[in-house]
Amino acid sequence: MIRIIDYGAGNLRSVEKALDFLGFDAEITSNPSKISEAEKVILPGVGAFGDCMNSISTAGLNECIHKVIENGTPFLGICLGLQLLFESSEESPNSNGLGIFKGKNIKIPQNSGLKIPHMGWNSIEYDHNCPIFKEIGDEPYVYFVHSYYMQPEDNSIISARTDYGTKLPIALHNDNVYAVQFHPEKSGNTGLKILKNFGSL
Repeated sequence: MIRIIDYGAGNLRSVEKALDFLGFDAEITSNPSKISEAEKVILPGVGAFGDCMNSISTAGLNECIHKVIENGTPFLGICLGLQLLFESSEESPNSNGLGIFKGKNIKIPQNSGLKIPHMGWNSIEYDHNCPIFKEIGDEPYVYFVHSYYMQPEDNSIISARTDYGTKLPIALHNDNVYAVQFHPEKSGNTGLKILKNFGSL
């Protein structure tokens, strides 16, 4: 069973529907016990960094997420679910993130003349050894909606980048933890393949 963490925000239903379409058993839940015993866990996210962290803390899910990751359960963060894995974000300077990884989230530079937020389809360059990117083809296109991007202290965890005025790191992989800045559930066949790869780990 794949459990999708419900903390009162995020486009949860579309992730669940994509997994159902792929033939995986998936459930949206805010129950820490159910999340802790899941075979795999997904943390989606949309909205502001600080608001989402407040919701996670209020729901008592902070410790649960740490335990899931520490126990080696395959974990996938999506969009803001990637950013929340870090210590902080310029979007909400007074809020602490989950702190799974050292680093922060910073605003996409506007000196390129490109629109912020970065919204729409972009190709990505990715680590072909990363399991969730298996067999997705060369320079696949995926769908983004974001104004901030991760800046990890350890660049070795970066598994994909996209070009939006500058090279933005937009995915990570470290042991059992995977996270992507784009929305695989909105990224057509490429996104479905990424979700299938995760579900098949």
